[in-house]
Formats: sequence, C-alpha cells, structure tokens
Amino acid sequence: MSIRFGVSPIAWVNDDMPELGGATPLETILTDARDIGFAGVELGGKFPRDPAVLKPLLDRYGLDLVGGWYSGALLTRDVEAEIAAAEDHLSLLKAMGSTVFVHAETSNAIHGQRGTPLAATPRLDAAGWKPFGERLTQFAEHIAAHGLRFAYHHHLGTVVERPEDLDAFLAATGEIVGLTLDTGHAALGGIDPVAAIRAHPRRIAHVHCKDIRAQVFTRIQERRQSFLDGVLAGMFTVPGDGGLDYGAVMRALADIGYGGWIVVEAEQDPAVADPRRYGEIGLRTLEREAAAAGLRKAA
Repeated sequence: MSIRFGVSPIAWVNDDMPELGGATPLETILTDARDIGFAGVELGGKFPRDPAVLKPLLDRYGLDLVGGWYSGALLTRDVEAEIAAAEDHLSLLKAMGSTVFVHAETSNAIHGQRGTPLAATPRLDAAGWKPFGERLTQFAEHIAAHGLRFAYHHHLGTVVERPEDLDAFLAATGEIVGLTLDTGHAALGGIDPVAAIRAHPRRIAHVHCKDIRAQVFTRIQERRQSFLDGVLAGMFTVPGDGGLDYGAVMRALADIGYGGWIVVEAEQDPAVADPRRYGEIGLRTLEREAAAAGLRKAA
C-alpha cells in the first residue's frame, strides 16, 4: 500500500465564500500545486466539468484528479433520485480515473450560511438515522459498482459533526460506506482523529488534513458565530501551523495499512494566508511525518 499527496483548491478559491480568492485564475492554482510538489488536486468550482477538457489540462501540469466534494440530499430524496442527481459527477470522476467519491449530506447543513451560528447545527434523532443509513449504504453500493470507493465527509455544521453523530452514522451504515477522515473537522467537532482512525480502520477511505487553532474556535462558539465566521477568523490552517500532532496521525494511518490519497485542505482567506506558502508548509509537514511513520509514498 502506498500514499499520494493531493491538495484542495479551497486554499486559493473558496466556493462557499467566493469573495475569498474568487478572482484567482485556475492556472495559478494548478501551477502552484505542481510547483509545491502535489501529485493531485481535488475539484473546485473553477474546474471545467468536461473530461475531454479537464484531463489534458491537468496532464499539462502533471496532476491527477483526486476526486471532489459532492453535496448529497439523502435526507430529502430517495436513492434513485440521488443516483440520478449524481450521474454527471460520477461520470466525470470515472473518466478522470479518480478512485474516491466524497459525499456529504447538505440538505439541511448550515456551514454555508454566514448568519447561522454553529450552535444551530442540525441533529438527527434515533428514528432518523435508520433510513438515512440505509440510503447511504445503497448509494455507496451504487458507487462501488462503478469502481469508486464511497467516502462520506463528516463536517462541522452538518448531521455528522460530533462523536455521538459519528457513532450513530457508523452504526446505521454498512461497511461499504467509507469515511473521509478530516482531521480538522474531527478535532473541532470533538472527535479524536487518531482514535477514529484506529477504531475504524476498514472505514477510512480518504484523508483530509487541516490543522486547527483551538482558541479561535472557542471564541467563535462563545460569540455564537457561524462556520464561515470561523474560517475568516482563522480557525483552520495547514498541517504544521496549528495544534494537531501529525506525527500521531501518520503513525495511526501506517498502523492500519492505509493506502490512498492524503489531501492538504485548509479553508483560509488567501489574502491573509498565501496559498502557495501555506501549501508548502502543509505538504512538507506531511511528507516528513509520513516518512517517519513508515508510510510509503507512491513513485
């Protein structure tokens, strides 16, 4: 098993808050990603969705398409409707040779609402988890039948945010439902990312690495501010610039025999945190800690 390092374009252009880097050309993102040393990049709003256009574009920069966020709505529609809605996204990933399908339930999410405090994050009761889990499992089976691993993204401001949410999610879904383990969202949601990796090795399908500034997050909570307020205030940063122990994260991944993408992703204001500089900090940190943990980087 080997790992590859990718990057999310959200450091350059934030699709949830277009005023953050919205004027940045796609070519700048791809040039920086290549020059920093990433092997792949996730989808962003500026990317063309035609594989006949996107593949030669990424090939020119020596980058693979890691995959990309898909906004699901399985709380409000059945599996057949979700499959139909996801058809174009899935077709693009298949054509590009991507290996993971990153999915998050957003039908009632509040992370994109600047005026809604994180305290208003939606919750599912015991009765709600069973049908949701069944739909997720059926949808993941569809994704697997097309050759990709389903990787659910837990996220602040969504129904899978806290430790009890993650426990209910895992209990309600079949093992085919993999997890995008996001270190930053886990930590700020009260989930120990290292413990989660070790406790659920067969579920770890994809890894997002962002670091945190816990004191900033505490202020956001105390002031009943929103997720996007937290982004602007700097509650996230790249690995090596915050409070998480990435040596421990990489050792946990090595111990479960993880193979796949490890993606640097940190929602920050690019006018404050230069994406190229911070991308280098993040990648160099992960390369160093991964090598020390014995994780083998793909050639």
